[in-house]
Amino acid sequence: MTIPRAVAVVIEGPRVLVIKRFLRRQSSAACVRCANEGRPGPDCLGHRYAVLPGGHVEDGETAETAALRELAEETGLRATIDRQLWAGRHNDRPAFYFLMADVVGTPVLSGPEAVENGPDNSFELLWATADQFEELSLHPPDIHAVLAAQLTP
Repeated sequence: MTIPRAVAVVIEGPRVLVIKRFLRRQSSAACVRCANEGRPGPDCLGHRYAVLPGGHVEDGETAETAALRELAEETGLRATIDRQLWAGRHNDRPAFYFLMADVVGTPVLSGPEAVENGPDNSFELLWATADQFEELSLHPPDIHAVLAAQLTP
């Protein structure tokens, strides 16, 4: 069974909150991104990309609840859901993107991302504008236009 991904979209004017990543695995065979990009082995050279805060929908949890939980765990922010913004695929699994409202707090890297943060698995919260999506390799690319339409100049 494929576990869905739930995502929190936090927008502040012309910017959206993203998690900038660097990920390097022990080998290309152990790396999903190497496989998806068709990189031959044996070494995983590492991948720089960005994602929106989010993660697995746990058993007994709705996608909405998971998006709020993941937002709090990864960034320390609290919010309510305005509406579902988009549904698509993220690494071949269903993904549900929810626009956040009534956001409270200051974003600070927390939870497993803060614990696992290191040279081969790094996480950085940052605010990105639509013109930065390509250079950040915001994943999945299908979300770029949807997000850009939500950002105010």
